[in-house]
Amino acid sequence: MTAPTLPQTPRAPAKRITVLMGGISSEREVSLSSGKGAREALASLGYTVSTLDPGADLAELVTALAAQKPDVVFNALHGRFGEDGCIQGVLDWMGIPYTHSGVRASATAMNKAAARNVFLAAGLPVAEGRVIDIAELAEKDPLPAPYVIKPVCEGSSVGVSIIRPGSNSRPAIVRDWTFGTQALVERFIPGREITVGVMGTRALTITDITPSADGHFYDYTAKYAAGGSRHVLPAQIHPKAAQQALEVAVAAHQALGCAGASRADFRLDDTNPDSPQLVLLEVNTQPGMTATSLLPEQAAYCGIPYPELCNWLVEQAACRT
Repeated sequence: MTAPTLPQTPRAPAKRITVLMGGISSEREVSLSSGKGAREALASLGYTVSTLDPGADLAELVTALAAQKPDVVFNALHGRFGEDGCIQGVLDWMGIPYTHSGVRASATAMNKAAARNVFLAAGLPVAEGRVIDIAELAEKDPLPAPYVIKPVCEGSSVGVSIIRPGSNSRPAIVRDWTFGTQALVERFIPGREITVGVMGTRALTITDITPSADGHFYDYTAKYAAGGSRHVLPAQIHPKAAQQALEVAVAAHQALGCAGASRADFRLDDTNPDSPQLVLLEVNTQPGMTATSLLPEQAAYCGIPYPELCNWLVEQAACRT
């Protein structure tokens, strides 16, 4: 697989970068880790790097950005208010170029129901499913079990549960639900969890992910805890399924209008090895940049060290109005 060509144009050695990290979403701790890694990598390349941890006061954020006067913002925020178009709109308004996708792509990808509609319109493979009022879950199964219930607007598998046949967990899920009045339910797809990173218009490679906890799925802990999952790349899967995954990842990136890097997550039902079925779950417009994150791991496999990945993202930065 051919790695993306890194920019050849020389960069200004004194370019100022502000790394946005932390924030107020449920993925704050992961964002702090992503931001720390990006800050260190960019500083090692000679950039002048500042960090900014935005809180709930938008005026304070605008004032701090104006004071730092960055040439580029490296957006290492994850989750709501950082990955959903909100911060992108502020940066567009201020005229500050930033990494990753713009308002529309970010907002659409973060809303699983909206992204699902885009994927369907583009003819991409998705699981049977629909949006429900969360109260409906307490009354009955909205789909035949097993099925998956997800918050509509969260990332990193926050709030995701699998309802298996005979489960009595539905009332507890409804009681503890803190993600709004709606949820997305989709048919559970058996098999493997695989993911494909995209840089620009090119897919990197395919990672096969196995959570370390027995019987578990690729949840928040499996994604970010040390030893939480085992990654095999390139994934040892059927060649036709591999080619389809690479093509669908790029097609999903383009259908959403993503910029910079993204990561597409899939389920691969290979219970029939001769006829594997690929299902697109979601696209992450700001993939994790931690030490255990999948995009940096795939980039490294393709010969792109972590600092050069960060540099490439900076070189792709723009206002995206």
